[in-house]
Amino acid sequence: MKIQAVMLATLMLAGCGTVQTVVRSDQVAADYLKDKKSHCGAVPRIYSGVTYDFCLLHAERPDDVDAFNYNNATPGVLVDAALSGVLDTLLLPYTIYKQHADGSIVIN
Repeated sequence: MKIQAVMLATLMLAGCGTVQTVVRSDQVAADYLKDKKSHCGAVPRIYSGVTYDFCLLHAERPDDVDAFNYNNATPGVLVDAALSGVLDTLLLPYTIYKQHADGSIVIN
């Protein structure tokens, strides 16, 4: 049972917004949001996981033509935003330092 719980936690963290913005490179996160046609121009490092998830919530789907169509908000992203909020709070000292040192993650 413990092995299954660890495997489930690992799978959930692989798609977590905080992991995508803090652990992985800035270019990977920026490219993913660009591919999803996010309307975000930059993601600040402080609470970056929550911001990343909200950028995904308001991203266009390939079949959408209206930029104001928010029907692609899935419950999975909302749950991830809540979990990312907890992780972002725990990582706050580190992300404040990274924001000051490197600035926001720019999405070209």
